[in-house]
Amino acid sequence: MINEVKSVLAAFIGVQKEANRKRDFEQGHLLDFLVIGLVMAALLVGGMALLATFIAG
Repeated sequence: MINEVKSVLAAFIGVQKEANRKRDFEQGHLLDFLVIGLVMAALLVGGMALLATFIAG
C-alpha cells in the first residue's frame, strides 16, 4: 500500500522514476491506484477550499 501512495504522490507532482512506473504497471492493481488517487484529489480540493475560506473569512 505504501508503494502505491508514493507512486500516486509522485504522479501528482510529475516526478515518477521509470523503474517505479514499470513496477506499478507490472505489480500494481488499478483499483488501488484509482482509490488512492481519488482520495488524494479530494483532500487536495478540500484543503484548497478550506484555505480559500480561511483567507477570505
